[in-house]
Amino acid sequence: MTTFDDRENAFEAKFAHDAEMNFKAEARRNKLLGLWAAGLMGKSEDEAAEYARAVIKADFEEAGHDDVVRKVAADLADLADEATIRAKMDELLALAKAQLMTEI
Repeated sequence: MTTFDDRENAFEAKFAHDAEMNFKAEARRNKLLGLWAAGLMGKSEDEAAEYARAVIKADFEEAGHDDVVRKVAADLADLADEATIRAKMDELLALAKAQLMTEI
């Protein structure tokens, strides 16, 4: 193999790794968001875990994060607006990434 081939393979491996880590961080963020929203709704621990799974599943409905925001906003109704939910998502994404980095 040439040096160019080695570099190409390294870049491809890094891209795949970064994509996997981003997917895991977003899924973790959605779980944390679901737990946060469940807390606002006064759900029990078991209900909160089930709701968090539903929020994770909601992210697979369409590309982007609007599907998650719509679900949580509809479920929270007057407890939080979309801007609050999006701000919480940003906060929780940073937390999710930090958690994943400590697990590596």
